[in-house]
Amino acid sequence: MERIEFFMQAMQERHACKRFDTTKKIPDRELETILEIGRLSPSSFGMEPWRFLVVRDPSLKEALRPFCWDQPQITECSDLVVVKTIVASLAPGSDYPRKMLSRRDLPEEKIEAYVKKYDQFSTEKFRNEGLACWGTKQCYIASANMMTGAMAMGIDSCAIEGFEKEKVEALLDMDVARESIALILAFGYRVNEPPSKVRLPLGEIVEYR
Repeated sequence: MERIEFFMQAMQERHACKRFDTTKKIPDRELETILEIGRLSPSSFGMEPWRFLVVRDPSLKEALRPFCWDQPQITECSDLVVVKTIVASLAPGSDYPRKMLSRRDLPEEKIEAYVKKYDQFSTEKFRNEGLACWGTKQCYIASANMMTGAMAMGIDSCAIEGFEKEKVEALLDMDVARESIALILAFGYRVNEPPSKVRLPLGEIVEYR
């Protein structure tokens, strides 16, 4: 199969899996591949603001479920990945952006120029949008790639935004000044075959100028 055909097949088959087979577990190697896909994803300024918390403990899943609209995916999936964005480290003047930008093989003056540009950019984001919101946008890029990559391996997924953020963060003992939950991803194997994919036609969503 051509590479693009394989990719498009994964895109076509990926769906929001609502019920997972509790008897099937994702092999460690394949879960690591999913996480690696997230790691390799693109991010603005190359900040890689995502952090992945893998929840496998059944008791923790049970504790999370009431704060996630009692959705069965939380406890039925093989692996629950809480996708978090860093917050404080993205702030202008933080050491983290310089560390990340310094990985490039660039002269020091160019790195300084990038750091200055980033500080200006993040100051505006902090004032107008919030760095957690900006970081969350980057996490969605990684999450989409992870779900498509999982489907290419025959692993189903469901992106979950229906959760009580403050209660989940408290349960996970998160320092909300340092990081914030972007969304939750459930991975596993489907019980039921998915319905046919329904999408708007290209003609309704694309324009050329």
